[in-house]
Amino acid sequence: MRNEAKLPEFKQVQYAFAKHLRNPAKHPRPDDIEARRMKIYNELFYNNVEGFMSNAYPVLRELTDDEKWHRMIRDYFEKHHASTPLFQEMPREFLKYLENEREAEQDDYPFMLELAHYEWVELALSVTDITNDYSNVDVDGDLLEGVPVLSKTAWPINYNYPVHKIRPDFIPEQPGEQPTYLVVYRDADDEVHFLDINPVTAQLLQYITDDSGLTSRQMLTNIAEQLNHPNPDVVIQGGLQILHDLKTRDVIIGVNKS
Repeated sequence: MRNEAKLPEFKQVQYAFAKHLRNPAKHPRPDDIEARRMKIYNELFYNNVEGFMSNAYPVLRELTDDEKWHRMIRDYFEKHHASTPLFQEMPREFLKYLENEREAEQDDYPFMLELAHYEWVELALSVTDITNDYSNVDVDGDLLEGVPVLSKTAWPINYNYPVHKIRPDFIPEQPGEQPTYLVVYRDADDEVHFLDINPVTAQLLQYITDDSGLTSRQMLTNIAEQLNHPNPDVVIQGGLQILHDLKTRDVIIGVNKS
């Protein structure tokens, strides 16, 4: 821990200024800064952060009463030390705070962290500069006999709660009977979408994500065996339809040339 008393005077002033900005109720205003001017700085910095988080997490904000929300934002603003200065990374920093630093409260929604993660994923996909490399991808290849390639802007995720349905008139108190499987993806027009998928599709995408090197036929045969399905061809043909649908949506971009 740094000893601020040993720092140069200008550094001490900077730290005092920053502490007061983070929590003016706890840390006094530096003596040489006019109260009116300091109040402007306080409101500007806090409102900027609060407004950005409200826009980044609209459902979480709508479900959280004003007092709790502002107390949470103030706690984040005061305590969290961001690992990046990039403005567009602020929502990720807030998610880190929620997951690792904030102390849970008795009236927290049980799905709070999952909802926050889901909202962050949507935003992260919309701003990411990740692109697909097509140099080893056959976009017109055989989806059943080839090794399918998942788009880098398609993220399969699963949650205990149906986070994509949560809103003020739907607030689940218990997890679903089975996990919620989703694919959040950005298409060729840079539009972000989500797709609610079943466990079989989720398992298929898990095989692809794991870079198993298996063809789609091999993956679907394995899934049929796991299901103890009496007619594996039904699973294989159903899986092929799923693959074509995912290809149409730009979730699957083709098959591996090699």
